[in-house]
Amino acid sequence: MPLFKQLVCISFVFGIHVCAAQELYVFTEPASNMAAKSIGVRLNNSLLKTLDKGSEYHLIPEIMVGVSKKIMVHTDVFFSNLDKAFKMDGASIYGKYRFFNVDGIQKHFRVSAYGRASLNVAENHDEAIDLTGHNSGWEGGVVATQLLHKVAVSSGVSFLHAFDNSKNKFIYGDNNRDAINYTLSVGGLILPKEYTSYKQTNLNLILEFLNQYNVGSGSYYIDVAPAMQLIFNSKSRLDVGYRTQLSSTLYRSAPNGFFVRLEYNFFNAF
Repeated sequence: MPLFKQLVCISFVFGIHVCAAQELYVFTEPASNMAAKSIGVRLNNSLLKTLDKGSEYHLIPEIMVGVSKKIMVHTDVFFSNLDKAFKMDGASIYGKYRFFNVDGIQKHFRVSAYGRASLNVAENHDEAIDLTGHNSGWEGGVVATQLLHKVAVSSGVSFLHAFDNSKNKFIYGDNNRDAINYTLSVGGLILPKEYTSYKQTNLNLILEFLNQYNVGSGSYYIDVAPAMQLIFNSKSRLDVGYRTQLSSTLYRSAPNGFFVRLEYNFFNAF
């Protein structure tokens, strides 16, 4: 291959790597998808401080599949010590479809629609609705992400509906089963300053605002979640974040806590 073509190919690969690095948020998903024909595995860990000065632990193994460049699917299994013993509580499936994108050199704008369905049997007394480990129900929403060189900004809005957790009833009444989530996430690539190899470790700093409004009661919460992200060899990553409540009128038994994620991706897996 001529030298010029080699340089073009290398620049293209690094360009993709730069674009992807600061668009991998910790508490939310961006509009961009994982690579097509790839499989990713995650181990999500949440250690939360409860209002009665105890602790709550959630373990969520996750498998992700990049079906195509526009479609990706996740499936999760929920484990926790919510009912005084560590056990499996349920599972969920998540899908995302990217339907709009405008691409440029080290910048792009993308919009995706997504949905989640969750089944959970754990006893839960929280008024806030959480389909990633607490409630049974469904969610549908839209997320948009703008990348400008080394900074990516993403915002999403979704509608949630909670079911009963099997025999554990949703105790806040049928009128309060619906909620709206809205999020704002900003991620910046800090290191490396210049790319010389895809094996370089990336350091991203991320700040996310996570909010919910209950349609029936009018109650809400506003959380902020700073996080640090390390990406190794463009295949694996470590996320460490802390989510804390800024303001709330929705009851949550454990609104604050740490989150740690380990992830590994297999490209061209099928």
